[in-house]
Amino acid sequence: MSKIRIGVIGLGWFGEIHCDAIKANPALELAALCTRTQSRLEDLGRKYDVTKLHTDYHDLLADPDIDAVSIVTMWDQHADPTLAALDAGKHVFLEKPMAHTVADCQRICDAAASARGILMIGHICRFNPRYATAREQIAGGAIGKVLSMSSRRNIPAAWTPEILNKIGPIIGDAIHDTDLMLWFTGARVVSAYAQTVDLRGKKYPDIAQTMYRFDNGATATLETVWCMPDKTPFDIDERMSIIGTDGFIHIQDTFPNIGIVTKDGFRSPDTTYWPQLHGRLGGALRDEFAYFAECCATGTRPTIITPEESMRAVEAGLAAEESASSGEVVHL
Repeated sequence: MSKIRIGVIGLGWFGEIHCDAIKANPALELAALCTRTQSRLEDLGRKYDVTKLHTDYHDLLADPDIDAVSIVTMWDQHADPTLAALDAGKHVFLEKPMAHTVADCQRICDAAASARGILMIGHICRFNPRYATAREQIAGGAIGKVLSMSSRRNIPAAWTPEILNKIGPIIGDAIHDTDLMLWFTGARVVSAYAQTVDLRGKKYPDIAQTMYRFDNGATATLETVWCMPDKTPFDIDERMSIIGTDGFIHIQDTFPNIGIVTKDGFRSPDTTYWPQLHGRLGGALRDEFAYFAECCATGTRPTIITPEESMRAVEAGLAAEESASSGEVVHL
């Protein structure tokens, strides 16, 4: 079977990881790259042995040899290339958050509904086997009706000083847990309240605590700290508890599922999302792209995550950001 030829639009830190995930998937061919920075474009072209290099995504989309695109631009630059790619008949993998307004999310949903290509939003946590197992257990009735959920997703300060001028912890990271909670409950968020702490004086605050109420009566709290000390020995401190009428589920993922002690100290590397395994990128991101490739090859619209579900996570996250700004509960 011929490979799906895919181009990557947006070549920042995570765009490069997308390239690694594509290269690790036998059903995909990394065939084109696009970024406005010429030097970055040339460097990654050499790294991945890609010759189709573009500084304008319209030129990439005009190439009939490209079957699909991965869009990894900043979240406030998602709508235009996504709509253009769908209009060009390409399959689209769009990294979360879907867009920076609910209106743009709706435009993308509407375009995807009638497009020749498929649209998949990159909510990687749905491909984390621990969360996927939790979802199956909840859907099978193992813990009864979900009553309460709590999450923690904290990362070191070294990751975030530049990111905090572009996106904040509620939309940047808590959107993962927002999406998971929506997935677990099958409910809608009806109110959001959030508080933030500003440590470094960037455009967005360093810390957020969010509370949701769902239309099935469940409640949730989400902690997102983007300023863990620089010597923090792990990439992500990630946990979630789901309490139901008949039981509970506790997930503890990144810290400390493996601990390594050397002469330089203790560290706990990622083994879930995009670890290097056997000389290539593995984990949930590779699995996510494998699912996308399968959907492209069969012409099947993704069901593990739909555009409408992704839009609801953005809607809830933006309500939480509005609450943090106003100090009031926001009702959806």
